[in-house]
Amino acid sequence: MDEALLRSLTPKVLGILVRRGAGFAAAEDAVQEALVEAVRVWPSDPPRDPQGWLVTVAWRKFLDATRADAARRRREELVDEEPEPGPAPAVDDTLQLYFLCAHPSLTPSSAVALTLRAVGGLTTRQIAQAYLVPEATMAQRISRAKRTVSGVRFDRPGDVGTVLRVLYLVFNEGYSGDVDLAAEAIRLTRRLAAAIDHSEVAGLLALMLIHHARRASRTAPDGSLVPLAEQDRSRWDTRSIAEGVEILQAALARDQLGEFQAQAAIAALHADARTAEETDWPQIVEWYDELVRLTDSPVVRLNRAVAVGEADGPRAGLAELETLDSGLPRYAAVAAHLHERNGDLATAAHLYAEAAAKAPNLAERDHLTRQAARINAQLRG
Repeated sequence: MDEALLRSLTPKVLGILVRRGAGFAAAEDAVQEALVEAVRVWPSDPPRDPQGWLVTVAWRKFLDATRADAARRRREELVDEEPEPGPAPAVDDTLQLYFLCAHPSLTPSSAVALTLRAVGGLTTRQIAQAYLVPEATMAQRISRAKRTVSGVRFDRPGDVGTVLRVLYLVFNEGYSGDVDLAAEAIRLTRRLAAAIDHSEVAGLLALMLIHHARRASRTAPDGSLVPLAEQDRSRWDTRSIAEGVEILQAALARDQLGEFQAQAAIAALHADARTAEETDWPQIVEWYDELVRLTDSPVVRLNRAVAVGEADGPRAGLAELETLDSGLPRYAAVAAHLHERNGDLATAAHLYAEAAAKAPNLAERDHLTRQAARINAQLRG
């Protein structure tokens, strides 16, 4: 395999796709998939025209992705922006597709990646960001998953846990504003909750409802992010919060705790506080302890450090932070917040600027840049 040839052809193929009308991001995604296919095919069947081969395959990948995105958007148009309680339409194969993509022949991580790409409509870059891996790594994972299921019968659906993971990641992408899929994820989770009696399905639905209830207050009129502590709580959807809490309480009563129930409990405690100052941080730390026990996730430990900083003071939060990998996403933002609360403004300003440079989206980058500018102004004053 001539890797140098592939590298030299990549910008040319990308340019051709853009001139044909593909958006730059979509073209990048299609070219990446074509390169992965070339790595698989060329060693045994090298093309006579490598550039033409890449253009043909990349354009086909782009068209496939465009059709999938159009189908997803048509499904989204069937639901209101705010999800309503009640039975879902009887005819809808989307949830079944989630189960089929979570095929037993795939590892859970590959099944989630494939489903997010093929059914959820997310780009390879978005999935890679969710999994904290390079985009090229995720492209290879998705390609391998496609090859694995290409010759199998889809008569054995996957497990509920994998489907829940997919729905959770789809909701998070929609909730972040990058892709408007939050309402669709809630609708499908409602259908799943109505179809099976599963405490973690209920926990995920409760978590989604409580988070979604705050959506109207998460951004200012100019589109900038509004941190949780500064949100106008009168704009929260109390009906969705009440429904989520009721679903969560019923799930917790079954004494089958899972990570989605624990996350929903944390969200419920935030929603229950009339003001940010009244938040029950000690109890939130206890729920984070449960989450750490259930997941041992470094991201959960990072969030726990924030909670410890609120419950026991910024120095305690910083002590927790020192035990974690500084390369974690949003580590610098958390460190900046804790250093600011601890009175070390110079360090906080530096860390806010560092966090802004690493932010995964424009809204978060702008927010962190403003935080750095605010503290620098205080230092100059």
